[in-house]
Amino acid sequence: MNNAPASPSFRPLYEQIKVLITQSLIAGEWRPGEAIPSEMELAARFKVSQGTVRKAVDELAAENILVRRQGKGTYVATHNEEHTKLRFLRLTAADGKKELLENQLLECNRGKATAEMARQLGLKTGASIIEVKRLLSFSGKPVILDHIIIPAAPFKGLNGSKIQDNNGSMYSMYETQYGIRMVRAEERLKAIAADEASAQLLGVAVGTPLLRIERVSCTYGDKPMEWRLGLCVTEEHHYRNELE
Repeated sequence: MNNAPASPSFRPLYEQIKVLITQSLIAGEWRPGEAIPSEMELAARFKVSQGTVRKAVDELAAENILVRRQGKGTYVATHNEEHTKLRFLRLTAADGKKELLENQLLECNRGKATAEMARQLGLKTGASIIEVKRLLSFSGKPVILDHIIIPAAPFKGLNGSKIQDNNGSMYSMYETQYGIRMVRAEERLKAIAADEASAQLLGVAVGTPLLRIERVSCTYGDKPMEWRLGLCVTEEHHYRNELE
């Protein structure tokens, strides 16, 4: 293998190939939605067996970073396809019916990262951030109050007008307009009572139980790029997850 990064001798070869493929994704060699070279081509490039490449690609596919398409090849996963646009949104109707999702922008402001926000996003305290607040409605009924914070530098020019023009998945917008794809998210869930401000926006009584979902989303290389807090009304919805 040429140009392999320094790594402990105990790291399996397929994991080294996985790192190299990820580095190519970070560098933008293959963009979201594009096909990557075949296993045979990658094996020749990295001077390893095709089986080693296959195992590395299998892991990346299991992590939803790559997508295998029968008879077509392997592609870089994207948030811009209908079935993946809302991959991180786990709130679904209790009766299982598909609903129309609508987004209402409440605020989009620039500010400075607090010590806690800086810690969550790997920034320096006081770094420039963009703060977004939205109200998400399902079939016309307010269900989620969204509070989003992202570092300003990678999202140059992002403002309320761009968010309203997009009127859909923030992750799809990050990817198509800024070249930043979120590949992993970590969430923490907690039950809270609605305060006066959230109750008014969500159209519920003060003290109504809400599901508080705090999420940190990362791009390639496990780099955190978004902190999000969702306050969710779950009277007619539930949080759905699939465990393997």
